[in-house]
Amino acid sequence: MAVTDFFAGEIATELLKQLWDISRKSCLCKSTADNLISHLEQLLPIIQEIKYTGVELSAVRQAQLDRFSELLRDGKELATKVLNSARWNFYKNLMYARKLERLEKRVAVFMQGPLQAHLLADVHHLRFDTAERFDRLDQSNHRIETWLGSLKIGVGGPAWVEEAIRQAEEDDHHAMNEEGSLVNMGLDLGKKKVKEMVIGRDDLSVVGISGIGGSGKTTLAREFCRDDDVKSHFKDRILFLTVSQSPNVEQLRSRIWGFLMGNDNLGANYVIPEWNLQCPLKTSVRNLVVLDDVWSLQVLERLIFKIPGCKTLVVSRFKFPTVLNTTYEVELLREQEALALFCHSAFGQKSMPPNANHNLVKQIVNKCKGLPLALKVIGASLRDQPEMYWESAKNRLSRGEAICESHENHLLERMAISVNCLSDKVRECFLDLGAFPEDKKIPLDILINMWVELHDIDVQEAFAILVELANKNLLTLVKDARDGDVYTSYYDVAVTQHDVLRDLALHLSNRGNISERKRLLMPRREAGLPKEWERNSDNPFNARIVSVHTGEMNEMDWFQMEFPKAEVLILNFSSEEYFLPPFMEYMPMLRALVIINYHSANAFLRNFPEFSSLANLRSLWLEKVSVPQLSTSTVPLKNLRKLSLVLCKINNSFDQSVVDLPHTFPALLEFTIDHCDDLYELPSSICMMPFLQNMSITNCHYLYKLPAELGKLRSLHILRLYACPELKELPLSICELLGLKYLDISQCVKLSCLPQGIDRLASLEKIDMRECSRFRSIPKFSASLKSLRQVICDDEVSWLWEDAKSALPNLYIKVAEKYFSLDWLDE
Repeated sequence: MAVTDFFAGEIATELLKQLWDISRKSCLCKSTADNLISHLEQLLPIIQEIKYTGVELSAVRQAQLDRFSELLRDGKELATKVLNSARWNFYKNLMYARKLERLEKRVAVFMQGPLQAHLLADVHHLRFDTAERFDRLDQSNHRIETWLGSLKIGVGGPAWVEEAIRQAEEDDHHAMNEEGSLVNMGLDLGKKKVKEMVIGRDDLSVVGISGIGGSGKTTLAREFCRDDDVKSHFKDRILFLTVSQSPNVEQLRSRIWGFLMGNDNLGANYVIPEWNLQCPLKTSVRNLVVLDDVWSLQVLERLIFKIPGCKTLVVSRFKFPTVLNTTYEVELLREQEALALFCHSAFGQKSMPPNANHNLVKQIVNKCKGLPLALKVIGASLRDQPEMYWESAKNRLSRGEAICESHENHLLERMAISVNCLSDKVRECFLDLGAFPEDKKIPLDILINMWVELHDIDVQEAFAILVELANKNLLTLVKDARDGDVYTSYYDVAVTQHDVLRDLALHLSNRGNISERKRLLMPRREAGLPKEWERNSDNPFNARIVSVHTGEMNEMDWFQMEFPKAEVLILNFSSEEYFLPPFMEYMPMLRALVIINYHSANAFLRNFPEFSSLANLRSLWLEKVSVPQLSTSTVPLKNLRKLSLVLCKINNSFDQSVVDLPHTFPALLEFTIDHCDDLYELPSSICMMPFLQNMSITNCHYLYKLPAELGKLRSLHILRLYACPELKELPLSICELLGLKYLDISQCVKLSCLPQGIDRLASLEKIDMRECSRFRSIPKFSASLKSLRQVICDDEVSWLWEDAKSALPNLYIKVAEKYFSLDWLDE
């Protein structure tokens, strides 16, 4: 049968008419006839489209179509018999009904098989090639029009047209060479890592490329798919799909399934049979499905087909740890790579021209922090601009402001897409990150405290929000070797954020009238408060978070401001003396106060004890300051729940002869002292605080003695004595802490034993004693310590606990891995 005869659609059209009659007249065959009608109605438009495109099919495809035409011819004959059969002949009608069912199955299998792929492949390629040619023509026309606009038309005779075309072609060739070399910039390592995941590991079926917006994830994925090794491995069986924020999931599923079945055109309304998903295909064909721009876990789960031979590469701003076997996090550009990319956008070449201000260019490049999108957008925004404009741009970038409309639209607004998809509460937590200085690690404890106070959530929900932001590459967790344990100290974990993401938080927070903003933030350190604040100081500010970043401040450097709704105040400064802002008196709702000094020497805080407004304070963080001298006349902080002293000079501030700690901090629940090198003895007055639940005395290298009255802290659940190398013994009264659940004595290198009677701690669940190498014995434990479920220790000490297992069968002894870190050098 000739292909032209088949494509006329005569057989299919006649059969369709007969099936309509059968559907109306035959009850036994109605359901089957309706299914066949549905199949043929999908087929007829395809036949007509191929007919009018004049496609010539190969011999293989023609043979398949000939067989299908014979199938339809048989169906036409069967339909004629069904229509001519008498209604009273039930047996013959039943026989025809079963034959019609078999016909319907054969048609369905053929249509779901290679038919549509073969028929539509040529049409698809024809359309693609045509569209591509028109795109090239449009691009060439645009380049020619741009060039013609720069010529002095009418000068030099008719040769100007030929000159314009020649120059446009040269510019196009040059641009393609430049882009080609720049595309690979910084991608070689990424391609190598992704190839190891996709090609080198047969056990990984679903892998990911993750990174912040504008980091070059899609560029890396496309270059990976163009790689000769990759194309050879999959024999060009690669499907690249863009998912986006609002995808048509069923259409994407059909495209993926059709690709895996060898049928690229199942149709938008094709429904994937469930039995196909339950019975994985046994095929040796390798397939790669690339899902770009994925935003939702629910969508991703529906687009993954776990079929032998199929690999899925997921490209997203977010991490999906529950679905992906492993993820490559895109690395930002190194200094020279970033400079070359910026120069290409700003100057049209890969290096700085001789007349450029090299120092200014490098300062702006450094502000981009290796983010490709930032380098391209900011570089293009500064192209052909005078040096004064560049200076202004540098200053605006330092303040977290957009340098021009294109910077705002193309970079910040594009980055904002990642934030807009967050829930309201998570979005607010992200915006809070703009309150901290750039390039500084943020102790997680500060963030958790702030979020708990501001957003009416508990600690567990705050930590879950942190993990969500980290999984969506909106922040980075560092120093998290022990992260994930229920007893992890949040001080052990820090947060960092890319400067462009911080700029985004500032950009979104600084919208609207300054007096009405939720956050009043200083984006960088300045000598004094911003002039804009002073100009608007006549009216109250409605900010809930106030963040100040200055150098040394004296009493006269402040001006009066009112913050009736402020709940969090963050004071960042760098000096040896600091006069606290008088406007603290006008913060009646202040609940969290953070004071951090970045100077090399501890700062002396003036006028600290004078603020009666601190009576409602719930959280206080002091870092790199001399702790103010407290006295019996100090206003009690009746609502203070958490007190943290980090890198501070204690100066006998807690001497019980001078201050009554239970009176000053009557409701304190958590007390942290870290890296305080003048703490030699823990004052016994601390033991008089009846509600204290969590006490951390860590990295205090000269602490040698704990108070004998420690056992009076009957509410204590967590006791951390981490890295106190001069501490030689624990007081016997520690055995009276009947509510204690966690004891950390790791890196207390001079400790050699646990006190006798420690088995009285019936609530104790975990002991951390890594790097306590002097232990030669441990007390005998009785079954009363049945709650102890884990001990962390070094290998050379672990044998001491083996004997305890007989009395404590549920005990798990974890041998600690050697962990060395030089992160403290950056702090």
